[in-house]
Formats: sequence, C-alpha cells, structure tokens
Amino acid sequence: NFKLYFITMKQFFYSLLFLIVLISCQQQVSPESISKINGYWEIKKVELPDGQEKEYKINETVDYFEWKENTGFRKKVTPQFDGSFLTNDEMEAIKISDSSGVYKIEYKTAFDQWSEDIVEITDSVLVLKNKQNLEYHYKRFKPFSIK
Repeated sequence: NFKLYFITMKQFFYSLLFLIVLISCQQQVSPESISKINGYWEIKKVELPDGQEKEYKINETVDYFEWKENTGFRKKVTPQFDGSFLTNDEMEAIKISDSSGVYKIEYKTAFDQWSEDIVEITDSVLVLKNKQNLEYHYKRFKPFSIK
C-alpha cells in the first residue's frame, strides 16, 4: 500500500512540475511588449475553435499596425516586388487596453467596432483571438525584392 501511495505521489509531483514548467515557458503579454505590434504582419494561419487550422501560404495583403500611447491604426497594404506597398485611405482606428492583465485591441471604423485579445506578441510572432474564439497567427512580414 505504501509503495503504491509513493508511486502515485511521485507521478503527481512530476505532473505538477511539468505543468509549472509549461506555464512558465508561455510568453506573457506585458506593457513593454505591446510596442512590438508596430510594423507589417503577415497572416500565417487561423486556428478554429475545434482545433482545425487554415494555413495561408501566399498573402496578397499584409496588416500594417501603427500604435503609440494607446492609440493608432491598422491598415491593409499590398506589398510590391520593389519593396514598396500599395495602400488606400481605409484604416481601422485602434486602441489597446489592459483589462486585468488581458490586453485587447479595440478596433473602430465608421461602420463597426470590435475587439481582439492579444494572446502572444514577440518580435516575430503576433497571435490575436476574437470573440468567436478564432486565433489569428501572424508572422513579421519580410519584404521581397527583385533586384
């Protein structure tokens, strides 16, 4: 009986240790990391609530974020082969807020408003989650050039 109890406690301890390591390795969003949103982001994949994924191999447009002191905008731009971007006058005003440690991007246009949670943000990765539990995985866009 004691031997069985010892094995069970040992398994519990290792499981708990693994869980702590897993949680501590996850990238946390912080006020300092929010400024990394500035720049060009290319959608890589969308994770659906049921776990399915939709991959994006080629993107005609990329998202450009410009944010400073809690406000800014997001705009769709079309990269060109010479390294420039085609753009139009349409943009979404953004505001980034902190609600109990969960950072949200609040979007607003003349026609609608919505928000997305910032799940992860690093120099090269951006993950946003909307109210429908769709997770948008972006990578930092690297302009291509034929020179």
